[in-house]
Amino acid sequence: MNIHIPKNGLVASVLLALASFVLTANAQERNGEIERNGLYADLKIEQVITGNLTELNGKHRLRVADVTYEPGGFVGNHHHAGPGLRCVYEGTLTYVQQGATNHYGPGDCFYESGNVDHHAQNEGTGPVRLFKFQILPKDWTGSLAITVTAVD
Repeated sequence: MNIHIPKNGLVASVLLALASFVLTANAQERNGEIERNGLYADLKIEQVITGNLTELNGKHRLRVADVTYEPGGFVGNHHHAGPGLRCVYEGTLTYVQQGATNHYGPGDCFYESGNVDHHAQNEGTGPVRLFKFQILPKDWTGSLAITVTAVD
């Protein structure tokens, strides 16, 4: 699978991701149960960030997972611990955010800021598979999905 993301588009996405990251920095304290079914993730790599963006070095990590939604699989309303990109390579994902429904199929990529309510499901008869790229605090533990409101 070849996905071309222009270098300036990738840099802009990373910078936007970092800006929204500030808004989700305290999200780990709000983690709770989120309704989900038929959703599986296979962690492919997780690496503390190093490189030319020195302001990120050693403070954040990049996580990449291969995610599968079985037919009828879904994840309920939630936010994320950090921003990220999603790239679908099999099936069609129905994604709802801020009242807008989008359908992402093979070759489609989209950005999640992390601080906006959304939910997703597989309405098809075959699996939906996608790569999930996520930026997280270096010391983050637990689920990437967080509840929208505080859990008592």
